[in-house]
Amino acid sequence: MNYEILIVFATIIVALVLFFTEKIQVEMTAMIVMAILIITGVLSPEEGLSGFSNTATITVGAMFILSAGLFRTGALNYVATTLVRYSQRQYNLFLIILMVSAGVFSAFLNNTAVVALLLPVVMKCAQRAQKSPSRLLMSLSFAAMLGGVCTLIGTSTNILVSSVAERQGEPPLSMFEFAPFGLVVFAAGLVYMFFASRYFLPDRGYSTNLQDEFGMGEYMAEIIILPGSASVGKTVRNSPLVKETDVDVIEIYRKGNPEIFPHPNTVINAEDILLIRGKVDRIRELQETQGIKLKPHKNESAAEAFNKKSILIEAIVAPNSNLIEKTLKEIDFRNRFQATVLAIKHHENLVKEKLGKIKLSAGDALLIESTRPLAERLKRTGEFVVVSEVGLPEFKRGKILTASIIIVSAIMLAAYGIVPIVTGAIIGSILLVLTRCISLEDCFNAIEWKVIFLLAGVLSLGVALENTGGAQLISDNMIRYVGVYGPHVMLSAFFLITVAFTNFMSNTATAALLAPIAIFAAHTMQVDPKPFIMAVAYAASLSFVTPVGYQTNTMIYGPGNYRFLDFTRIGLPLNIILWLLATWLLPYFFPF
Repeated sequence: MNYEILIVFATIIVALVLFFTEKIQVEMTAMIVMAILIITGVLSPEEGLSGFSNTATITVGAMFILSAGLFRTGALNYVATTLVRYSQRQYNLFLIILMVSAGVFSAFLNNTAVVALLLPVVMKCAQRAQKSPSRLLMSLSFAAMLGGVCTLIGTSTNILVSSVAERQGEPPLSMFEFAPFGLVVFAAGLVYMFFASRYFLPDRGYSTNLQDEFGMGEYMAEIIILPGSASVGKTVRNSPLVKETDVDVIEIYRKGNPEIFPHPNTVINAEDILLIRGKVDRIRELQETQGIKLKPHKNESAAEAFNKKSILIEAIVAPNSNLIEKTLKEIDFRNRFQATVLAIKHHENLVKEKLGKIKLSAGDALLIESTRPLAERLKRTGEFVVVSEVGLPEFKRGKILTASIIIVSAIMLAAYGIVPIVTGAIIGSILLVLTRCISLEDCFNAIEWKVIFLLAGVLSLGVALENTGGAQLISDNMIRYVGVYGPHVMLSAFFLITVAFTNFMSNTATAALLAPIAIFAAHTMQVDPKPFIMAVAYAASLSFVTPVGYQTNTMIYGPGNYRFLDFTRIGLPLNIILWLLATWLLPYFFPF
């Protein structure tokens, strides 16, 4: 073991700790890993930066654009219409259509985008059918993950593993090479989730009122500023009302001219009607304050009180949002989005006080007060997944056929080996722009740059493992203790280890770390590496046990009112079932 291997192993340990704890964002961890390997001389700058020019990274970026092109045209809205139609009349059929639709689309499109599209639809359907969203959303997320393992482009992990295999002299994986066992996984998962949704998923109830759901009724009140009030003539920031009672001014109604989202420097006038938020005891104290007349704020009259311009929406912080790890104060949320956050639901905790100091996390559910036009703009930023209905976004419906032909052609050209998948994806992206199915600005916004940087960074770790002999060393030790029982047991071990890792850290990082080791192990055992490669690829995308292992789980965590252990209770048996199926069937589909 030379010093370079020691550096690589030490870097892996640091990376694993950071990936597991998420003390810093995963893409930043990947960049740190790349920098360490270059600075220490383990990799040359060209080798370290090669991940940015890798076909896997470019393909994933282009696939984001292809997915956006289909979504921008509104081609998938017909599925949403069908789901709404069946939600009230035939619940079982609705559940099946939901899971099959999510899985089929996720086999060819980015599954995070698929869940983002269907999440508001499912919430609406649950309300109409008087079903708890907690009985549906986990099925949506899991089905999207299960569908992604059926094709090469179904998940970035499959593209990454194919690239790693090709770099080590193995043939690249074809478009539908994943399909045979992937369909078994998909079918088994759907049958399991169908019964789990009906009998085992928690029923956390449903609410038709966002204020009730976020428990805001007793925390909000309307006050009238009388002429003798000490707050008259003072800015919102410096008014005794805010400084002494620690309440937030949400809206100001001024003689028929509502200033819905007051700035901290907005001056308070006599006879202003203020909608405030604060602790119950603080609001009660206002009853004894001279110059203020207090009256309870009624949920159903809020919009009417402000000329029906104000609406409440629930928005989820998107998995790749630029607002993650920032506070509302740091991003100047009120002025930036012209909206007010009333409450934040972080996993199992509901926060209603001192919201400006809370760091946002992916999956946080925000109760936001805004106007309908501004809510639409909030949705288009890409920073949030708007769960509550604020109207349909604008689609280029006249481009549905054009976009569909371009995307299907790109996929089929790659499937039949006429052009490499990276070439087909790039040409398809260019044609979408030239035919105006999507704008150039939309292309840049569609690419999840955090995923691109994560891919580029973790690929350097794989290169270091190969170049230094670290992958060979790890595989030799695995063979010594596990491989003696034969390739079937070794295959089962790789699948199990990959599943365990991917439930607690990035699936991309898991695949980049284990794929080279699996290939070296197969070569050492003198068997075909294909089943080992496929085992890592499949397992890396089956993250069901935790809400943080995969982006779609994080997205549904808040809206579904789930608890951490809900995922473990439902996801662990599913992972065990799929592990047993892989151990038994993978050698059948991909012989040693």
